[in-house]
Amino acid sequence: MPHLQFEINKKVSDDSKEEFVNEIRKTFSEIMDTGVDHIAISIREYDKYSLTIGRASFTDDICLMNLDIREGRTIEKRRELALAYMEIVKENFGINQKNQYITFTEHKGEDFHLVEKYLASWETGEDPLA
Repeated sequence: MPHLQFEINKKVSDDSKEEFVNEIRKTFSEIMDTGVDHIAISIREYDKYSLTIGRASFTDDICLMNLDIREGRTIEKRRELALAYMEIVKENFGINQKNQYITFTEHKGEDFHLVEKYLASWETGEDPLA
């Protein structure tokens, strides 16, 4: 059950958020070869000066992403996802890619719990809730 967390220092409309989470969920499912029903997404909006990246101007829009995923994906898949997410953030929220930063944290499947069960380790083409 990935928990995909997006922190931005601007306010966005509910319509923008809905479109964004749909794109994020679909992209994760396609690139990481898994279903969609177990994907958790958080969008946190902060004041302009509450987030910063060293190379960005203090007044720039920023997006920090923390992606908690099950272990087992290759660095190539993680990089593909990172670049896709940077493009989605740019297109939906207008945040320059140089002002985005992504951290992946990998967990065993058993670290992710839903009411039905905890998840198994990741496998290609799986439906983790089946």
